[in-house]
Amino acid sequence: MGRVQGVPRLVSNREKGMDAKSYLERILYTRGEAANWLAGVDTGYIGEKYDADVGWVPHTSRFRHGVDGCVCEYTYDPSGSRRMTLYGDRTCRINTYGNSFTHCDQVSDSETWQEKLAAHLCEPVRNFGVSGHSVYQAYLRMKREEARTSARYVILNIYSDDHSRNLYGWASIAAPRPKAESQTLRRPTKPYVKVNPARGEFLELPNPCPTPESLLNLCDLDWVHEHFKDDFRLKIILAQENIKRGTPENSYEEIASLAREQGIESRIDSVTRLTAALQQLYTRAALFSTMRIVEKVEEFAAAHGKTVLYVLSYTVADAATALGTGYRFDQEFLDFLKHKALPYVDDLEFHKADLNRYKLDVNSYLSRYYIGHYNPLGNFFQAFAVKGSLTQILEPKPIAYSEVRSDRITNDAIVNPGKLK
Repeated sequence: MGRVQGVPRLVSNREKGMDAKSYLERILYTRGEAANWLAGVDTGYIGEKYDADVGWVPHTSRFRHGVDGCVCEYTYDPSGSRRMTLYGDRTCRINTYGNSFTHCDQVSDSETWQEKLAAHLCEPVRNFGVSGHSVYQAYLRMKREEARTSARYVILNIYSDDHSRNLYGWASIAAPRPKAESQTLRRPTKPYVKVNPARGEFLELPNPCPTPESLLNLCDLDWVHEHFKDDFRLKIILAQENIKRGTPENSYEEIASLAREQGIESRIDSVTRLTAALQQLYTRAALFSTMRIVEKVEEFAAAHGKTVLYVLSYTVADAATALGTGYRFDQEFLDFLKHKALPYVDDLEFHKADLNRYKLDVNSYLSRYYIGHYNPLGNFFQAFAVKGSLTQILEPKPIAYSEVRSDRITNDAIVNPGKLK
């Protein structure tokens, strides 16, 4: 604070910039909102309910946000997976995990890529996707559900934003809503990880609100500030807010210190250098976290006799950038999968090959498949991108790809594909 002739000078919000407490105050829950989350009423992008183990899970709902403005229906089997509409009477040996591109937001139950894949393979595919989940949350849900509803094969779908979601313990930190607007899109706390690539640090941290009663802490500004003021993601967001406000200098020292902690030497004395440092910090930590989580997934799979297929899907913006310029923010992660010789499906490579079939610009091409998430045609695209790599690892092969003569496929083998010889 400067002084003029011994009198304190008033400092505007623009000059002060954004501090942690002011930002966190914008995303506090009301007690009514906390109660709604616990009851699963009017919460989330789709119907969702608080879950102490993984943050939240979906529940039955209908929303008008599908293709051509249609209503999408979301229903769930007793296992908690999205309702299987095909071959539910047959043994399921494929479980899928991930976020909204796994859950298949914006399409109804029978329009998911899992159901399109099931129709093609002639066997069921279970969908444990949850909108908004990180890779870490998907891993935790996989461990829980595989103990209850096990499958020999697991598909882990990793989406553009899932890497960064690993890094913070309150989902709403990255998605604030002004008080004047609907609060229903904001989500509760969740398990997360803390990483430092320079030191090889990877710490698994539990849900900051591990009981239904503790969710009310998100209504208390002092509690929220004490628990989240040093959050890695929050520091990045405050710097971005200060850039927007025209006060980037308020974040120079903080981000330079954070960069040094993460093994990045960077002189930050301009908006350009601050922006570059934020991008490097965030992307490096996010991809590092996912690589460590994938290693844990592989450890779990090996210990329980499972095979994992990784599916990489992308925001329409990341897809447009990759198809238009060739730049991929996740190249380091792709190199990691190749180095580890892990089976994966890269949606961008399938989109690139598909784009070459059309005389369309990139944005017009992608609008065929995206309405935010994949539309029904996009889910067909995803199913057929997955089927080749999946059928390679399935043993025995699914009915659709069995070498057994069709007249010798027994009823028992149809009900239980694992017995198909």
